[in-house]
Amino acid sequence: MRILNKYISQVLVHILFWMLFVFVSLFLFSDFYWKENPFLQYLTLLIIIVYINNFLLLPFFVKKKLYVLYVFVFAAVSFLATQLYCYSFAQCGCTVFKCLSDYLWQSLVPLIFFSFIWILYRFIDKQEEVEIIKKEHAEMELKFLKSQINPHVLFNNLNTIYSYSLEKPNETPDLVLMLSDNLKHVLYESNEKTISLKKEIKFIDNYIKFQKIRTEGVKQINYSTNIDSLQHKIAPLLLITIIENAFKHSTLNSDINITIEVKNGFINLTCENDFDKNKTSSSDLKIGLQNLEKRLELIYKDAYEFNINKTELFKVMLSLNLKRKSN
Repeated sequence: MRILNKYISQVLVHILFWMLFVFVSLFLFSDFYWKENPFLQYLTLLIIIVYINNFLLLPFFVKKKLYVLYVFVFAAVSFLATQLYCYSFAQCGCTVFKCLSDYLWQSLVPLIFFSFIWILYRFIDKQEEVEIIKKEHAEMELKFLKSQINPHVLFNNLNTIYSYSLEKPNETPDLVLMLSDNLKHVLYESNEKTISLKKEIKFIDNYIKFQKIRTEGVKQINYSTNIDSLQHKIAPLLLITIIENAFKHSTLNSDINITIEVKNGFINLTCENDFDKNKTSSSDLKIGLQNLEKRLELIYKDAYEFNINKTELFKVMLSLNLKRKSN
């Protein structure tokens, strides 16, 4: 449909130009072209010259990047066409310079106009190709960044189930069911551009449950949500990166505070955890979050705020405008 619309627009531009050109030539300059000169006969030859230029000369010289040579060819074609009109069609008997001053415009105007139109549409096509390449590159980068998240989340969940099966085998089926939900979310639902906020929150709830079991007696997890509506869409697996980072780098016998708030179409996630400054380098802390920021920039552009505060606690804050359509 897009290609068809572009083709129709080009045809309309060509038709409108020729109608205007004929009108100006025959009615505004009627003394020259209607009574004395066979302009309509020359118009046929002019159309042939214009489209030879559009379909053969321009593509050839532009492809070969012979721009200077094309200018000379263009000038020569215009000159010869004007002389042909003067001496073969109009038979005016005027000098070369008089011929050029009176009639050169009618050869130049259509040639210049349609050359410009050809270059304009070629530029538009190139821009569309660039946009398609950028989009494909962004999609590939997003898939790569998501692929770095998925195995890590599932690996932790499997380790939790294994540990729990040794200590409390009777309660293991519930964990397997939660893992099944998470697998479905990661393997299928996360391939969508956006998913429902309800599914993403459920995925996080399950992840927190796994972590509470895995870190029982070792870490204190304070997880709270305040959600006014789950009827929003969100790009999948964004929030989990921040939460995972807190568990990965928090110290033993410490608190992890996670708060998710959804209000008036905005989601705010705040995550705080202790960290050992001596054992954990700044690059280790931020590598996952750097990937997250790349995803945010690719998907949400100016519709997010992302801040990291590293003092006594490692605090990450993310705010997303869920009302703004993601890219």
